[in-house]
Amino acid sequence: MTALLATAGLTAFYGDFQALFGIDLVVGEGEAVAVIGANGAGKSTLLRTICGLLPADADRIRYRGANIGSLPPADIVARGIALVPEGRKLFPSLSVEENLLMGEQCGRKGSWQLDRVYALFPILRERRRLPSVSLSGGQQQMAAIGRALMTNPELLLCDEISLGLAPIVIRDVYAALPGIRAEGTALVIVEQDINRALGLADRVYCLQEGRVTLEGRPASLTREQIKLAYFGV
Repeated sequence: MTALLATAGLTAFYGDFQALFGIDLVVGEGEAVAVIGANGAGKSTLLRTICGLLPADADRIRYRGANIGSLPPADIVARGIALVPEGRKLFPSLSVEENLLMGEQCGRKGSWQLDRVYALFPILRERRRLPSVSLSGGQQQMAAIGRALMTNPELLLCDEISLGLAPIVIRDVYAALPGIRAEGTALVIVEQDINRALGLADRVYCLQEGRVTLEGRPASLTREQIKLAYFGV
């Protein structure tokens, strides 16, 4: 497996509070990796650190063989890593289409443009002129994914994209991910929904209190192993 992204002994802090302890994680070219764990396990912190939203030593995060741990978020996006943040974080003063076009600002060229995003999520075309705050939760999640795709990423980080959504909406959102991956985009999916994560992923990491407690291919892991790694009991 050719490593697209690799972390080595990655730590992260919120002030004096240490949230990650020596995380080793690898994402291969075109691979789907799930990161599971309970609330407070460090899943979102991991993604935020990879994206440059929290500081890291330069050599603790490598992307395509280059050290990126000390780069600012804009430079990391420009290299091909995009985040779909927990809670969507759409710009409330902008229309749906204006939110999507924000993704173009990084200047990366590629196949993801407005028409492609609208083909993936037709409801966004219908509502493109409306304020983003008028969308339902599921539609806002689609817009957040679309905005990230507009950066033309090689690695898409999805943080709790099913959180707070109805099951039928979660199904629709997750139905779009295989098509994104078919374009060669690697995925890291942070989830509390174990079944959803395992159904999508080539490999899975489980975090507990900022540490990796389990890693492997879903088919090779038992439910008992996952339960122990997830809850520590």
